[in-house]
Amino acid sequence: MKKILVLGAGRSSSTLINYLLENAQEQDWFVTIGDMVLNSAKERVNGNARGRGVYFDAAKADLCDYFISENDAVISMLPPDKHETIAKDCLRWKKHFLNASYLPQGIAELNKDTKSNGLLFLFEMGLDPGIDHMSAMQTINELRKRKVNIKSFKSYCGGLIAPESDNNPWHYKFTWNPHNVVLAGQGTAKYLHEGNYKYIPYNRIFTDIETMSIDKHGKFEAYANRDSLGYIKQYGIEDVGTVLRATLRKEGYCPSWNALVQLGLTDDSYTIPKINELSYADWVSSFIPASFSGDIKEIVSDFLGLKTSDAIIKNLEWLGLFSDTKINLDNASPAQVLLTILQSKWAMQPQDKDMIVMRHIFEYEENKKSKTLTSTMVIKGTDSQHTAMAKTVGLPLAIATKLLLTGKLKLTGINIPVHKEIYTPVLAELKNYGIEFIEETI
Repeated sequence: MKKILVLGAGRSSSTLINYLLENAQEQDWFVTIGDMVLNSAKERVNGNARGRGVYFDAAKADLCDYFISENDAVISMLPPDKHETIAKDCLRWKKHFLNASYLPQGIAELNKDTKSNGLLFLFEMGLDPGIDHMSAMQTINELRKRKVNIKSFKSYCGGLIAPESDNNPWHYKFTWNPHNVVLAGQGTAKYLHEGNYKYIPYNRIFTDIETMSIDKHGKFEAYANRDSLGYIKQYGIEDVGTVLRATLRKEGYCPSWNALVQLGLTDDSYTIPKINELSYADWVSSFIPASFSGDIKEIVSDFLGLKTSDAIIKNLEWLGLFSDTKINLDNASPAQVLLTILQSKWAMQPQDKDMIVMRHIFEYEENKKSKTLTSTMVIKGTDSQHTAMAKTVGLPLAIATKLLLTGKLKLTGINIPVHKEIYTPVLAELKNYGIEFIEETI
């Protein structure tokens, strides 16, 4: 019997756990679900005899040692800052390790020892990163076989709310980690444009955007991801002149979010003492220079160079930023205050459906003709519990785990899913779950 440990029983883990438990009898697996909230772990097991829910805290070394040592493969759905510790524990106990988060910089030093022990540490095996890598690599290799000259590669992905559940003026609700949404874009974005390195500082991330339309799904805005350069070598596209990875939002989102950035409300670098003595209007006003006068809506509009009737101002007002309601926090950063507002305003309702949109755009020359290939995936969830996000994050991880434990995936060392032996079988099985790309060449 093979034993699998899943760390984290949050919303994004639901499809992953269901897949493992549904296949546990046939594959002779036993699945342990660990979470700081014991009831959440037990609920995920749902009475399946091939699973159990246990209390787990990554900060407690004895629990890490106990559970990691008795399993063959460890899947972490914990916050990214926990992965390096879990990975080192897996190496010490000689266990495979898989997760959906970005590969931490400090983990590369484990590659040699991981390989020598015949272990696979597979990172970025979710949606984005994950399905984006696999689908892009599959197309890149197909184009390489035809010996075409790839000029440009752009990749876009967004975790969004489905049109039928889109009922707020921001056209957005939380379908994944809210904290990451608030801090999105911070730092400088780097990408390649026609052979030249380009940099977008945080204060311009949400103004230096692209717009696009996707048939039957409407108009979207895209802002650049922090680092589009890191995957050039991984993808083997050093000869491609333009490389960009970006995040998708519905039309109108980026200008309104940019207003929050310009006001300073997304800053997480300091805390404001006694902030609970302020109303939201007082708090926002504290970011406006003293030279501006008028009521809160007027001074915010003037500061941003907008009219009080502008859609951006209406979006800020809808969030309650101009209200006299007191802030129920103390010693909080601006980003923490904003997060509490958004968690209420952007919460998914039980029957809400989310939507994943991913699109790759390849520009290339073939037989002296310029061509553009678009590869698009759109997936909708069923409700707020059975989300497209959980499906597209969890299934790649689950399928890779099955390939590993059945001996079909023999890769060792520290990897991301850019290898054919990973992406070919995973993408093939994902099609059985309706996760596939529609291609169009112009």
